[in-house]
Amino acid sequence: MKNQYTIRSIPKSVDDALRQRAKREAKSLNAVVIEALARGLELDANRIEHADLDDLIGSWEEDPAFDKAVAEFDRIDPEVWK
Repeated sequence: MKNQYTIRSIPKSVDDALRQRAKREAKSLNAVVIEALARGLELDANRIEHADLDDLIGSWEEDPAFDKAVAEFDRIDPEVWK
């Protein structure tokens, strides 16, 4: 049995975003809302993988060899800047 919900006081920004996505993806508003809820609750098998670098936060390790390799980038060649 499928359940039915009535949701009140949807912010205009959320409504606009849902309607734009429904139009862009040629889906019903209902389908887009269900997908957004499932994704938000991490129930969607096809979760969106983000390409950000959050997993690198706090992982920096000092590496003298790297510092030596990139030190050349700090050098200014006066002949080039005449």
